[in-house]
Amino acid sequence: MDAKQLFEILKKIQEPKGYCFNSDMDITMTLLESLLKNKDRYGYMACPCRLASGEQKNDKDIVCPCSYREDDVEEYGSCYCTLYVSKEYNEGKIEKQAVPERRPPEKIFF
Repeated sequence: MDAKQLFEILKKIQEPKGYCFNSDMDITMTLLESLLKNKDRYGYMACPCRLASGEQKNDKDIVCPCSYREDDVEEYGSCYCTLYVSKEYNEGKIEKQAVPERRPPEKIFF
């Protein structure tokens, strides 16, 4: 599977739920490619913007779409890595800003 195929599959699943992909296709395709790399690396699609432990049970909150997406998109118009955004975000109706990390510090591995 390549990023374009993943895009089409996820678009059909996520748009009915009210989530859009970032209209900046350079960002979107780069993130989708990174998700596929993480799937090859770990066996699951860990968020490419966070450090994964390599054990799915420890990373289930950051498997894309992560557990924090809903709150991030509702509050900031985008998820942490800006893969998923609201319609208003893509239309430029809300200010684009950095989304703070919601993942608890004890789950972040260094």
